Amino acid sequence: MKHIIQQFSIVALATGMVTSAWAGNITVKGSDTLLILAQKWAEVYMGQHPDVKIQVSGGGSGIGFAALQNQTTDLCDASRKAKSAEIANCIKAFGARPTEYKVALDGLSVYVNAENPIKELTVDQIGGIFTGKIKNWKEVGGPDAPITIYSRENSSGSYEFFKEHILKGQDFAASAQTMPGTAAILQAVSKDNNGIGYGGAAYGAGAKHLSVKKDDASQAIEPTEKNVENQTYPIWRYLYVYVNPALNKGEINAYLDWIRSDDGQKTVEDVGYYPLPKNLRE
Repeated sequence: MKHIIQQFSIVALATGMVTSAWAGNITVKGSDTLLILAQKWAEVYMGQHPDVKIQVSGGGSGIGFAALQNQTTDLCDASRKAKSAEIANCIKAFGARPTEYKVALDGLSVYVNAENPIKELTVDQIGGIFTGKIKNWKEVGGPDAPITIYSRENSSGSYEFFKEHILKGQDFAASAQTMPGTAAILQAVSKDNNGIGYGGAAYGAGAKHLSVKKDDASQAIEPTEKNVENQTYPIWRYLYVYVNPALNKGEINAYLDWIRSDDGQKTVEDVGYYPLPKNLRE
């Protein structure tokens, strides 16, 4: 019987058909940026609470919101705020706005190959590259080589945040190669001397992040914890968890409280993101 239950659990997770029907069972779905952190949170929490099972999957923030409004996940991880249409769909589905929790800080980093001599770019230069206006590294002080752009699918919160805040609403270049997750972007950039991509601060292995300048006259800022906390790094953001307020009780409430506790926020640091300032944890 135990084997049958485990099999069903795996199939249900893969198909997105899991709800909190089983006591002590929590499902989490959404942001790929948050995926490694969400998996670590689940691992640590289940180690402390062996009677609780937490199932985590990614797919992107948009996928998480769709699952939340379809009531096939308990928690939606998001690397951006909910859109008005997503909130409206949740109200239609379960009669209430989803409750929003800030759970971490992130410096959305711009990554290039470790062999690329470029160390810094302005926000406008980054926007020019990802919209396709700047096509060669020599245009920004690098070698005479074409730029290869790696981006995320449009269901990604990172994609939407980057498009809104860096591309100022313009479309990504048609030549941009769409990757299924941040880890895939980093892997591609690490193998491509001319590559450039973006992603959460915790995904830096295999490539190098650039320092970013607000404009030509500004100092280049690295995406460090201090610079993200004091908001001097130009591409900082909050990471979120959303929940149907009707489900925010019992074990789910306890888990959300733990995520924002000192213990949960230490896990944020261990993974490579940045903990919330204490005044935002209440």
